[in-house]
Amino acid sequence: MIVLSLGGSIVVPDSADTNLIVAYRGLFEEFVRTHHDRVIVVVGGGAPARTYQQAYRDVLRRLGHDGGTPDAQDWIGVAATRLNAELLRHSLGALCTDPVVCDPTAEFPFTGSVLVGAGWKPGFSTDYDAVLLAERFGADTVVNLSNISQVYTADPKVDPSATPLESVRWREFNQIVGTDWTPGSNLPFDPVATARAAELGLRVIAANGRDIENTRAILSGGAFHGTTIGPD
Repeated sequence: MIVLSLGGSIVVPDSADTNLIVAYRGLFEEFVRTHHDRVIVVVGGGAPARTYQQAYRDVLRRLGHDGGTPDAQDWIGVAATRLNAELLRHSLGALCTDPVVCDPTAEFPFTGSVLVGAGWKPGFSTDYDAVLLAERFGADTVVNLSNISQVYTADPKVDPSATPLESVRWREFNQIVGTDWTPGSNLPFDPVATARAAELGLRVIAANGRDIENTRAILSGGAFHGTTIGPD
């Protein structure tokens, strides 16, 4: 079983990246055929989440309020993840025969080769949903695919001295991402998901989801470019 947290920023960076979706369908078909295994992929919110969360904040400011509530922003983001997940689910055709999973703790069928998940509720991102699904199905690794190639010691946009990491332990990684979730945060892995993954002793591989060949190497157990986050 392989569990992927697929960043919405690569599926829908501005508009839906149909070339990338086609590439992932081919990659999943190849993985299922070659490894005789199944895939769980949880999709993030991407541009629709950011656009509508910002619209909500702008509306409230025009009404004389300040910023809006985190829960409301999260619910808007959750809706965006579900839209993106439905696009991916239906694009996968016969590979995905089950409805999108919106609650990783509920009862749901997994009869196909690929199961697609989306956001659940406020308080965390789809990274946390991926961790819960990995726990539920006994997977020891979550592959976190976003628009960054590696985790850095700090945000390289803010700190020019930040350096990329090939591997990092959960304790050190927690210092990088912090402990608090903010809707729309742009972090290498959600702090809430980080805490649970560390508790479970999971391994997370962070890599650039636009690099299909590199993703193929990760799925096949080969050498890859990215950051491995592991137990302390």
